[in-house]
Amino acid sequence: MSETTENLSPADVGRLASDPSPENRAAIADLLARQYATTMAPAERELAEAIFRALLRDVEVRVRAALADSLKGNPAVPADVASALARDVAEVATPILRHSEVLPDAELLAIIAEAGIEHRVAVAGRRGVSEPVAHALVESGEETVVVTLLDNEDAELGEATLARVIETFGAEERIAEPMVRREWLPLSISERLVSLVSERLRAHLVTHHELAAETASDLVRECRERATMSLIDEGASEFDVTALVVQLQENDRLTPTIVLHAICLGDQVFFEAALARLCGISLVNTHQLIDDSGDMGLSAVCARAGIPADMMGLIRTALEITRETDYDGQGHDRQRFVARMAERVLTACEDTIQGPSRDYLMRYLNADAA
Repeated sequence: MSETTENLSPADVGRLASDPSPENRAAIADLLARQYATTMAPAERELAEAIFRALLRDVEVRVRAALADSLKGNPAVPADVASALARDVAEVATPILRHSEVLPDAELLAIIAEAGIEHRVAVAGRRGVSEPVAHALVESGEETVVVTLLDNEDAELGEATLARVIETFGAEERIAEPMVRREWLPLSISERLVSLVSERLRAHLVTHHELAAETASDLVRECRERATMSLIDEGASEFDVTALVVQLQENDRLTPTIVLHAICLGDQVFFEAALARLCGISLVNTHQLIDDSGDMGLSAVCARAGIPADMMGLIRTALEITRETDYDGQGHDRQRFVARMAERVLTACEDTIQGPSRDYLMRYLNADAA
């Protein structure tokens, strides 16, 4: 049979009778399916549909796959034929599940519940995935299925479905990335993702999705403060650190959160220099008050520096850990120190410290420990 043949001819039928090989049967299935997409007389249509139903029982997968591939975009394909192909093995079902408009949601939901993961991946990638179908796909709990769904901008993903994704997968990068990069996200989802995803993805959330003004402002500040702390080179002198602190204050960037972040990184030099500058007292006096006067001295200095009360428990715990480990904020052990700090601070403060300051710090420390 010639590759350029457009219509099923008596010669084709004769060749099929004399050589009923899988290759010939697949070629006939493909040709007949493509013909069915054109105008047919009722009798011809009825005969074609009878042949389709016969081909559904062909033992060769390649024959059924050829039929499915040729019928996948045909809106006139009989519902029973489309359903049988969609429930076949993945090689046959995938083109129908991905492209056929004949399958109703009820059929898709049944296939999601009964078929295998390859079938669900195919459904997740189809055009016009409805909200009920999308939710059922998420409920499967299969990462590959959900990634395919999130990558599909034509899928209807409502707030409840996206919330379920977060509850099931949390901050797994493979899931978070396509979710953050969707064209649109509900405000509630954007704000939940903020505390879960990496700094790179948070930046995308700020610039591409709706966020409460306060949340966006906090994220911009957090990114800026992390960049600022990275400016402190290993072995930086007290003079250099003090100069940086002065510059930050002059630009209204010497914030309570950057003071908190410094001590949680074990950088007591920056911590004390910042408090001294905010209090308007010498670095020597600040050090003595914090070191010699115990908790009262620390509380007095922090209060005068304008450190919020809800940060005091965090600062106190972080300072204790820094002293216990005798860590100076420098060297190759920083990542290990920060990871231990995050664990200790969270454990020490989980029952007594709540609110934005705690959440902010934990995002910071988890990013630094990564």
